[in-house]
Amino acid sequence: MLGEYRIKGRGAAEIADSVEHGVGSGALLPGEPLPPLRELAAELGVNPNTVAAAYRTLRDRGVIETAGRRGSRVRQRPATAPREAVRVEPPVGGVDLSTGNPDPALLPSLTEALAVSADLAARAPVLYGAPDADPRFAALARQALDADGVRGGPLAVTSGSLDAIERVLATHLRPGDAVAVEDPGWGSLLDLVPALGLRPLPVPVDDDGPLPAELEGALGRGARAAIVTARAQNPTGAAVSAVRARELRTVLAAHPGTLLIEDDHGHGIVDLPLHPLAGTTSRWALVRSTAKAYGPDLRLAVLTGDSLTVDRVRGRQRLGPGWVSHLLQRAVAHLWETGAADPARVAAAYGARRTALVDALTARGVPARGRSGMNVWVPVRDETGPVARLLQAGWAAAPGARFRLGSPPGLRLTVSPLSLADIECLADDVAAALRPAEAARYD
Repeated sequence: MLGEYRIKGRGAAEIADSVEHGVGSGALLPGEPLPPLRELAAELGVNPNTVAAAYRTLRDRGVIETAGRRGSRVRQRPATAPREAVRVEPPVGGVDLSTGNPDPALLPSLTEALAVSADLAARAPVLYGAPDADPRFAALARQALDADGVRGGPLAVTSGSLDAIERVLATHLRPGDAVAVEDPGWGSLLDLVPALGLRPLPVPVDDDGPLPAELEGALGRGARAAIVTARAQNPTGAAVSAVRARELRTVLAAHPGTLLIEDDHGHGIVDLPLHPLAGTTSRWALVRSTAKAYGPDLRLAVLTGDSLTVDRVRGRQRLGPGWVSHLLQRAVAHLWETGAADPARVAAAYGARRTALVDALTARGVPARGRSGMNVWVPVRDETGPVARLLQAGWAAAPGARFRLGSPPGLRLTVSPLSLADIECLADDVAAALRPAEAARYD
């Protein structure tokens, strides 16, 4: 059955676990059809309803998809095979432009901040029953949100942006609900949505953010939630402009029951103002991560939103991890208070590399996008050939399959490892890698 892999189990949970193990191990490949219900039930000697329950569980977990009489098959991007696995290893001596990591040279030292936080913990240990948010950290976070015009609301602290988004989605949605997501968009988010049993509805983006008419269409098709990246959109670098924000607010105001989630992970690394959508709908949340500006290993983000949403997130958090370490919260507060990271300097550094690369590619007839943040998006007709040719030239680019639902193919180039001296060479190699496969595009 299914080649050499045999699905096992007597109960629905055992059958579902067997299929999920096959997907996770690579024995069941993306797109592979599963046996019809009655056929598998006969093979296992169980009731067809047992197999149906197992398939429902797998669908809700984001492992398989069902298409009525056409049967069930493993998802092209199953939850057990995350998009981050769709990558290429850089050659020896090459440059890895695929990871999306910040430039370590632009991250502040954590030594002093952690020492100060440890000293505070020694003098006043945080014990059970303490507030989940450190008061000084919360005050500084609220001050920064107020300065950016984010509507007032309670605060929560989560273990990064994705943790916050997952918790917010889980507070309001149920398996089967649809979520409007950017396309192309953040690969981890595109994995998370089906892993929660939710249905992603793609919304195309341009340099100013999600297209209003496309968002309206997704909401009209039943999307109960919408997720928007405020700035430094991954992978295109889009940033919501003032005009686009007004247009999006108009669309959202006509659907007041929509759960709106804004991801402002670019806070601290971009020099474009925030144009928040917060408060346009009755249920909303805005999350800010410290990963790009202060270091991914801090695993810390600030979440604000309407009272019900934040209260639900905090309540569920108390039943799991309890809280995010005050050692980390106090360390980040110290980084903020002392100005350890200079947002203007960081934004200028990424901006200079990004602009130089976009300009160099444009001069060679290669269209590219990169309005903010640390990524440049290069549209192509085929991803496989250019990725392979760039590898041969010493560059590891991220294939667009990691970021797309239905949008055209592309390559993501992260500029953080580049020096200005690298850019002309990279632009030459990108142009050379594309032309054999893309001749019709540039003629």
